[in-house]
Amino acid sequence: MQSVSLQRGDTKVFQDFNLQVQHGEQVALVGPSGAGKTSLLRMMAGGIPSESGDILHGDASFASATPKELRSLRARVGFIHQDHALVPNLRVCSNIVAGRFGRQGLLQALRALIAPTQETRLEVLQLLDQVGIGDKMYHRVDRLSGGEQQRVAIVRALFQKPDALLADEPVASVDPERARDVIGLLTKVAQEYNLTLVVSLHDIALAREFFPRVVGLRQGKIMFDAAPLDLQEGQLQELYSIQNK
Repeated sequence: MQSVSLQRGDTKVFQDFNLQVQHGEQVALVGPSGAGKTSLLRMMAGGIPSESGDILHGDASFASATPKELRSLRARVGFIHQDHALVPNLRVCSNIVAGRFGRQGLLQALRALIAPTQETRLEVLQLLDQVGIGDKMYHRVDRLSGGEQQRVAIVRALFQKPDALLADEPVASVDPERARDVIGLLTKVAQEYNLTLVVSLHDIALAREFFPRVVGLRQGKIMFDAAPLDLQEGQLQELYSIQNK
């Protein structure tokens, strides 16, 4: 991201904001509510256009991309929403197949959704097995537990065959043990598939345990960008200090 600015109403979310993430890096974004973490992730995914500056994915520019190029760029980024964004009355397989719609034409996408090929079903099953829920492939999503739905959302993003995974507060509503499992799974699959991983978290302990790089955001500004061992308690206190809000 190069000199990116974003304004919502009368509020400046970002002003001349810069952040570089190299391919294959794993980065945790931390900070209080309203710091800009979700907006930052959505801009990185091409979901929100910046008002100035540019966002680069490799050598490709979001700012100068044509609508067709922008669709292709977005397809290279897997986004895992806090609420999973799954279709509850569809089966697991159908939800996952939908993850590749950005790379397909309308007819091809509908055909894959209604009658996926044997090759597609096998690919989906292998991914589900990898996250431990291969037996849920033909279950309706609304009959799964919250943790199982989370894993479906991860597989849907992987099925997209992205270069990067972005996850917005993926463990905001789960217990600590499940949170560790989910973050551990995300970092593991990102490493196995050589994907860039950027995750927003409220849990500083998880960020420090699993990520080699932690970026602290507050009011659209980077307060620190460091390895976990280099973080000082004073920096964390300043990041969450009520007086600075």
